[in-house]
Amino acid sequence: MILPLFSDNFVYVGVGQLEPTATTQADGNQAVGAEGAVGEGPLGGNFFMMLMLLLVGMVVFSFFGGRKQKKKRAAMIDSLQKRDQVLTRGGVFGTIVDVKSDRVVLKIDESSNTRITVLRDSIEQVTADTPTE
Repeated sequence: MILPLFSDNFVYVGVGQLEPTATTQADGNQAVGAEGAVGEGPLGGNFFMMLMLLLVGMVVFSFFGGRKQKKKRAAMIDSLQKRDQVLTRGGVFGTIVDVKSDRVVLKIDESSNTRITVLRDSIEQVTADTPTE
């Protein structure tokens, strides 16, 4: 026999088992089913609490997730030295000629000795370490 999963008067409680739920009578009183318990919704009684817990967890993980990457980037920017080969966020490759407090002077062309000044924060990555001489 195929039983409906959910209906107005029954709650699914197990394999092939239906239990009558509480119904509201015309006078406003509740008539309770055979066991005396009011059936819960299909997702459980604490669904809203589980949803809130999930949302709080997502916010916490997104807030603290980038902390390790930020520390790694800050260490890379603090360790910039002369003769490091770097790539800027604009896609310019160059060799560091001078390091100042908030700026870096890059040599981008050897033949014409072309130099540009960029912010330290615009350095995306160090492409090659300082050559040993």
